[in-house]
Amino acid sequence: MIDFITRATELPKQGVKSTIKLLNEDCTIPFISRYRKEQTGNLDEVQIGDIVKYKEQFEALQKRKKSILKALEEQGGLTAELKQKIEKTQDVTALEDLYLPFKKSRKTKAEKARQNGLEPLAKIIMSQNANNVESIAHRYVKGAVGSAEDALEGARHIISEWINERSDIRKGIRYQLERFAVISTKVVKTKSKEEGAQKFQDYFEWEESLNRIPSHRLLAILRAEKEGFIRIKIGIDDDRALDNIQRRIIKSDNAFAEHIEIAIQDAYKRLLLPSLSNEALQVAKEKADDAAIGVFAKNLKQLLLGSPLGEKRVMAIDPGFRTGCKLVCLDAQGQLKYNETIYPHPPKNDSKGAMKKISSLADAYKIHAIAIGNGTASRETEHLVRKIYFKNEIQVFVVSEAGASIYSASKIAREEFPNYDVTVRGAVSIGRRLQDPLAELVKIDAKSIGVGQYQHDVDQGKLKKELDTVVENCVNAVGVNINTASKPLLSYVSGIGPKLAENILDYRNKNGAFLSRNDIKKVPRLGGKAYEQSAGFLRIKGAQNPLDDSAVHPERYKLINKMASDLKTTVANLIGNSEKLQRLDLKAYCNETIGVLTLEDIIIELEKPGLDIREQAKVFSFNQNIKTINDLQSGQLLPGIVNNITNFGCFVDIGIKESGLVHVSNLSDGFVKDVSEHVHLHQQIIVKVLDVDISRKRIQLKLHK
Repeated sequence: MIDFITRATELPKQGVKSTIKLLNEDCTIPFISRYRKEQTGNLDEVQIGDIVKYKEQFEALQKRKKSILKALEEQGGLTAELKQKIEKTQDVTALEDLYLPFKKSRKTKAEKARQNGLEPLAKIIMSQNANNVESIAHRYVKGAVGSAEDALEGARHIISEWINERSDIRKGIRYQLERFAVISTKVVKTKSKEEGAQKFQDYFEWEESLNRIPSHRLLAILRAEKEGFIRIKIGIDDDRALDNIQRRIIKSDNAFAEHIEIAIQDAYKRLLLPSLSNEALQVAKEKADDAAIGVFAKNLKQLLLGSPLGEKRVMAIDPGFRTGCKLVCLDAQGQLKYNETIYPHPPKNDSKGAMKKISSLADAYKIHAIAIGNGTASRETEHLVRKIYFKNEIQVFVVSEAGASIYSASKIAREEFPNYDVTVRGAVSIGRRLQDPLAELVKIDAKSIGVGQYQHDVDQGKLKKELDTVVENCVNAVGVNINTASKPLLSYVSGIGPKLAENILDYRNKNGAFLSRNDIKKVPRLGGKAYEQSAGFLRIKGAQNPLDDSAVHPERYKLINKMASDLKTTVANLIGNSEKLQRLDLKAYCNETIGVLTLEDIIIELEKPGLDIREQAKVFSFNQNIKTINDLQSGQLLPGIVNNITNFGCFVDIGIKESGLVHVSNLSDGFVKDVSEHVHLHQQIIVKVLDVDISRKRIQLKLHK
């Protein structure tokens, strides 16, 4: 396992070995990367995640080997040589090739020929050293075999199957598919005029190298095929492929060679090419999935670590026209204090009443900021709010509504607000997103947040696993206030999970706030291991021990007390005192379990305990003169917010219904390898309008620097 993972990841062997030991002791990725740096050689969460991935791959490979060996033993087909080959194989495809000859289906043409007694004839033909094919074939005319030609055809089917099962031939065709395969498409004419087909019209007649096609294009083509608008073909140079097979098999120039050549063509067209081209397409799909999931994961991380306003009183407005604008007032901890519906827009047009209501509520609830959802009627509502005179300065933010409707109809929302309808819950979600995006967004299935590309077309199990890892890493990187956190947020804390999160909430409801990290041990079923894994990521605000509101793990409290004692001060006086902390000789505190890496982390944390790694939320305004796509003109410079990132560029919200695309070629004057190196999600940028296609509702933009 160590060698397998080391080869795949190119990470140091000792680091891999130590990480596997910690994983086998039920340690989590966030805990290992943060608190066991000496043991792993300072591997980060991404590298440890790779170790986990290849560990699982190795274990799955071993399990499959065991299953195949058992099946072969039961069939009586396991030789010492085959067993050795299987045990040495480190590739699942090669393993399945070894097992292929033993996976017989009774329905194949070859199996039917065998049942008719034609395998000896197939062996004679393959020997290529007999004479008079017809004469030999006549010996096998009996029962279901009516003629010499029937006998020869059956023998060729058996030979075709042998050719199909040869691992060297399969490997050769795989090589050609990997390097030279072309994916081509043809439109299904009967469906080309359908409304849904138009978005795929670029792919009605398409041809491209399979190993170079971008992930987003392949996923789009596969979706178009799934919906029945196009047909896909994977092709290589057939003559070249057949020639390679013939050179491996045909050793003579007689009548038998002709039959072998026919069998080769049959094996290639009926068995090898369909199977291996599907396999090549599946491999390309897996790579496209990985690329799309990678983009989604990167976007999700940026979104989750978006700028929080913090513990401020917020008024949130979920805007709408006919149904009105849902308005809620939240306290600094996100608790709902008031809700109402106002009707400033058509058809009621009660803008004066709405403005008066917003102003009086802002004053009554001492509101610090207003959060407006970015959906229908958002611009009109923002324009209305900005006209209101407030007694105190109030910041106005436009907040992404993506996934808010999913949350509002969820079980979590019903549990939080059993007496309120979905519209009120949605408005609360918008307000809380401004206060703390991470704490609110963890309540929503990550797929529903809408920051990926083709998320419904990729491997759903792999997507969920990757996104859950991202959420877990973000939650633990920021830390969680155990006294205010929701169950979904707590469940992502290292070592906790949904059941313990529920137990923490039950304990908190019965006993009041946790006063120290030691109190966490009193939670039912939260044992020593769970405490070890979680304690460093859980914060106690206003605790008697100031270290309880820091990322310092309780296992290091004794060490910090010694540091304070050596400096003849208290721990409280040591915190935030850079001058004193810099006087410490870290090497003096190193031992077998703690080294300089951990000590440096401790010093950084003591200098700024509990510092939020996220930037503070900033107010942003769109161009008030741009209200619809019809107001756009080439050459305009507009403020915008990046609302999605893909491999081919980024989408930008410029304050209208349609988002504009900054294609990868318009992000920079130079070559762009990674879009995320130039922009990040929710970044406030200036863009230049390049082209507007009103009929197709497409806007081309360029990043203005």
